[in-house]
Order: sequence, then structure tokens, then C-alpha cells
Amino acid sequence: MVFKLNMVQTLSLAVIVLFLGQGLKKRISLLEKFCIPAPVIGGLVFAIMTLIFRQTGILTFEMDTTLQKLFMTAFFTTVGFTASFKLLKKGGIQVFIFLGLAIVLVTLQNVVGVGLAKLFKLNPLIGLCTGSVPMTGGHGTSGAFAPLFEKAGATAATTVAMAAATFGLIMGSMIGGPIGKRLIEKHNLLEKKDKGLAMEEVAVTMSVQAKELIPNNFMIAASQIILAMGFGTILSYFLQKTGLTFPPYIGAMFAAAIIRNISDLTNFYRVCLEEIEIIGNISLSLFLSMALMGLKLWQLADLAVPLVVMLLAQAVLMGLFAYFITFNIMGRDYEAAVMACGHCGFGMGATPNAMANMSALSEKYGPAPRAFFILPLIGSLFIDFFNAGIITFFMNLFK
Repeated sequence: MVFKLNMVQTLSLAVIVLFLGQGLKKRISLLEKFCIPAPVIGGLVFAIMTLIFRQTGILTFEMDTTLQKLFMTAFFTTVGFTASFKLLKKGGIQVFIFLGLAIVLVTLQNVVGVGLAKLFKLNPLIGLCTGSVPMTGGHGTSGAFAPLFEKAGATAATTVAMAAATFGLIMGSMIGGPIGKRLIEKHNLLEKKDKGLAMEEVAVTMSVQAKELIPNNFMIAASQIILAMGFGTILSYFLQKTGLTFPPYIGAMFAAAIIRNISDLTNFYRVCLEEIEIIGNISLSLFLSMALMGLKLWQLADLAVPLVVMLLAQAVLMGLFAYFITFNIMGRDYEAAVMACGHCGFGMGATPNAMANMSALSEKYGPAPRAFFILPLIGSLFIDFFNAGIITFFMNLFK
């Protein structure tokens, strides 16, 4: 039996799946510990259920996912609004250095992924599905790029990328703490740590100040997002004329970045960042719920062994990069060890995993305000912007 859902029914089901994920996350501490997003939890449960129904011949689902693309574009548009180059400049030279390291890691992740895919005689785009798409990019970037890979002939790209992104969230959380601990104790970094840091400074650095939300600003924020998406279609049109393949959101993301930076330079209008972030989080949750609901888990059977090898290789790469490169380049001090620990979190998962890694380490060994400033600035604001460009380059190279 085939159960068909129209556009509105699919959206309603995505909300139910999201609520299911939120409920399970509250009740299962392990999911909270590894910062697994609620839509990923609910979506995977639904995907497993559809796998069972399909294999037993009970039921198959056909869903109209038209709105999935809309929510995806809306989310990445909000990412574009975070790309303030004025803010990047204010962060100082170490922010630029860490951004450079993050970009190098993204490139290496794709080189390793593509290289191993060729070794296993797989489509190179499947290799990208274990590279920076799911690792640094996470589920959001996976859901955006994997359908493009499938259109280019990479069967099961979405399922592979989503599975890899989930693996990355868990592994990034597992390896970060031990790496940070090893660096601190091996190099006696606590003895060299600056003892004069005021606790007030740490509190200010690590605190998230609650800002009052103004109802009218949501209308302004929504309008700014829609305008960026509209202008983005024009930019995307000209980008496609180059003959290269770009993700559908790239024009909107660039348009949002232009709007943000004009605001920073001229102060002629205000970009409602808090409200834009909330709308972006809602869009991401619904987009991920729909993307995970449609996973075809049965496609993983033939890729089981290569996928395990490729994902373990990414974990080894991340660990070695954090231990030998991030730590040494960022200063070989306590703050650098904490950043190496955090880099494992967002280099294989997401910024919340990085913050969880660093929080656990700093609770044991002491505050690291520089690390808590630099890493979220790059992980939350800038790396997705640069990662999209690098993935697009690799995609066009191997499509």
C-alpha cells in the first residue's frame, strides 16, 4: 500500500517528527550529551519505521517535499546574515588564523573522502558525502548538497551524508575531550596558564546575554530574509550561467551577506539579528525533519564496509589535525589546547558540540575566554559560508 501525503500534510508530519525528537531527547540523556538535534532524532526514528514497513511490504510513503527546499533556502539565508566582515576584523589576527585552519581542514576532509571513494571504486561525490559536507557542514549542509549529488548520479548520497553527519556528531564529542586532556597534561599547560585572569572577564566572555525580542522586529526580520531570497534568485541565475553547479541557496546566502555588510558599513538600516536567528532555527528544524523523514536506509547495505572505513578515516584526520596543527598553530598554550578540543566538536559535528567539549574541559582545568570567543565566532558565523564554496568547487570538479 502506498500512502501519499501532499505538501501541507508532509509539513504537518515534519512537525510531529520534530516533537517526537524533542521528547526523546529530553528522556534519553545520551542524546542530550552528544548534542544530537531533535529533528535528526525524530527523523531517524521515522526513517527506521519506513524501512521496516518497506521491507515487510506493509506500507510505503510518498511525500511532497516542496517546502523542504523553501525552508532550506530560508535557513542558509539566515547564515548569510551572520557573515559580518566587520566583526571578523574586530576579532584580531587569531580569528583569521583559526578561520584559515578551519578552511584547510575542510579541504583535507574532502581530499580524504574523494581519495577513499576512488580507492573503493565509488562515485567521488559519495566521498564528498563523508567529507566536509557532513563533518564540518553537519546535517544542514548534508541536506542541501546531497540531493545535488544524487542528481549528478551519486545514488544514496543523501542517506550516506545524513548517516555520516550523525556519526560525526557522536565521534567529535568523543575525541575532543581526550585530545584536550592529553595536550594539557603532556605539556604541563596548567603551570604556564595565566593566573591573573579575572573571573569577571570570563563570565562576560562565556555568558549569553538575554536580549529583549520586539514583536515588530520579527516582521522586519522575515522581510529581510524574503528580500535576500528574492535577490538571491537573480544572483543564482547569473551564477548558473557560468556553467558550474551551485546549491540552490547560494545566491540567497550571498545576498544576505551583502545586506548585512552594507548595514555594518553605513548604519542606514538595522538587521534584526536575534529575530533572524530564531527564524533560521525554525527553518532548519523543519528542513531537517523533512530531509531525515525521506532517508532510504536500505541504500546503505552495499556501502556498509566502505562507509565505515571512510568515516573512521575522517575521525583519525580530525584527531591528528587538532592535536598537531590546531594546537601548535594557535599558540601551544592552554587556550590552544581548549581550541583543539573544541575544533574536534565543530570539525566533525556542530558548534554546540564544540562548546560542550570546551565547557567540559574548562570545568576541570579552568576558564579559556579566548577559545570561547574565537571558536563560536568561526564555527557559528563564518565556516558554513566558506565551506559551501569549497564543496561547490569539489562538486564541479568531480560531477
